[in-house]
Amino acid sequence: MSAYKAPIAEMQFILKHVVGLGRLEAARDLDDQIVGSILEEAGKLAGEVLAPLNHTADRAGAKLEGGRVVTPSGFKEAYRQYRESGWNGVPFNPDYGGQGLPLALAFPVQEMWQASNMSFGLCPMLNQAAVEAIDIHGTQEQKNTYLAKLISGEWTGTMNLTEPQAGTDLAALKTKAVRQDDGTYRLSGQKIFITYGDHDLAENIIHMVLARTPDAPEGVKGISLFLVPKFIPDANGKPGVANDVKCTGLEHKMGIHGSPTCTMQYGDQGGAVAWLVGQENEGLKCMFTMMNNARLAVGLQGVAVADRAYQHALHYARDRVQGTRIAERNGARVAIIEHPDVRRMLLSMKAQVTAGRMLCYEAAFAIDRAHEGDAGAQDRVDLLTPVVKGWCTDMAIDVTSTGVQIHGGMGFIEETGAAQYYRDARITAIYEGTNGIQALDLTMRKIIANKGRAAQAWFDDAREGLKAVDDKDARSAMDAALSSLEQATQWVLTEGQKGGLAAVAAVNVPYLRAFGVIAGGVMMARLLAAASYAANPEETRLLAQYYMHHILPQYKGCIDTVLVGADTVCRYQAAMFG
Repeated sequence: MSAYKAPIAEMQFILKHVVGLGRLEAARDLDDQIVGSILEEAGKLAGEVLAPLNHTADRAGAKLEGGRVVTPSGFKEAYRQYRESGWNGVPFNPDYGGQGLPLALAFPVQEMWQASNMSFGLCPMLNQAAVEAIDIHGTQEQKNTYLAKLISGEWTGTMNLTEPQAGTDLAALKTKAVRQDDGTYRLSGQKIFITYGDHDLAENIIHMVLARTPDAPEGVKGISLFLVPKFIPDANGKPGVANDVKCTGLEHKMGIHGSPTCTMQYGDQGGAVAWLVGQENEGLKCMFTMMNNARLAVGLQGVAVADRAYQHALHYARDRVQGTRIAERNGARVAIIEHPDVRRMLLSMKAQVTAGRMLCYEAAFAIDRAHEGDAGAQDRVDLLTPVVKGWCTDMAIDVTSTGVQIHGGMGFIEETGAAQYYRDARITAIYEGTNGIQALDLTMRKIIANKGRAAQAWFDDAREGLKAVDDKDARSAMDAALSSLEQATQWVLTEGQKGGLAAVAAVNVPYLRAFGVIAGGVMMARLLAAASYAANPEETRLLAQYYMHHILPQYKGCIDTVLVGADTVCRYQAAMFG
């Protein structure tokens, strides 16, 4: 089993020379030494503590024993070390104990947790979404009671959204919340697929639960968000009496076995005590605060597990001796990394991981810019969120599958560990909104409803960035790609304006894929422009050129499908399937 080594030098290079961390007001005191020290220390915890638990946790899994969830061996000790070292508070509000560091710097740190041990990293990932929801929508009393504990990691938070009959259709939610005379609510119902809905890592778990009040309007307009603690805090802010909530089952999953995915039951004893977050019937707005945070985090998770698969495959390719060089039939046997096709696969993995990493950090940087008052930054965040989530997770499935392929037959054997990354990556394209939902979000909300303004601003910035690229071939390829995506975007806008939403929906997944591939190319072009600052400029240029030659051309088929493929899908009716 290969070790995990965080790519700290690459992360720091991207932050400084590609993303431009130093342009943030929040980063004014963060010199190279401080940033390097933060990344180095995080890398130690990821590599030395979390990574060794990854494979054993996959085999052991989380367990439900006596009504309580028990995490895999070593998780409690690792979480205590993670929490006591202050890592949970990196990007959060200093008023409640957070460190207030830029999200653009927090993303590389969070990438390390997900790469080293994705099952472990899911707990702080969901907690972050709960913190954001309370910080933005909660009352001052709720902030005072919960934020410091959640930010320190003493308590953890969850998202309780879907139910057995609902899936993605939140309009079908049935969980009820009935207002009491004291202003609290009594909540009852069942939630499924709740990551870390119960566990033994923290002393309390704060559930963010979507539910309906008895007189709520039908559909999504009648959803409210409630805060439901596992243990109700007492007058001193300590976990008090147990609330009427319990985990009744754990899912048996394809991957992320170390992470408990719970069925949660509320109200068997009269109703779980709940507090409204925000206003009644405005739960969807509160939910999207959590969901958009989680969607970017899942995109980053895709990059992370793909990088872990790449490191694993690289280690194997260097060690596995098989065959001779193609031009030396009678030569010595060599490691498979000497074979051109294996190098091609490794380059494909590395190039896509690097592009995805830069795109994730760029989205985080846009969030930081929005927090600092940049008027257009939130539009950029909104546009990039479905692209990051959708493309980076599809990429992760492709990259982790390639990792299995490099191992050959041994990749299909669990003992080598390559298959785990593929199994773990597979969920990323599904949870926090399937990638089909991401494509709908991109086309319907971020293109059509926005009238293309955010996309045009992104196109303009991308073209401006190309001026710094001295590689004429790369610049020409990117110019053609951007022109093609602009054409497809105009098609989406035109169809949307004339009511052809079904046609757009029929091809919005290839549109998102094209956008992702080209957005990755934009970041690779910026990498080319900054290559002279890299520790190995030639290696950096070759990696970016590989992307331009091998990955970027994939957009062409996607754009062709967008422009001509909708009619076939729309005409093929459901009754035609045999």
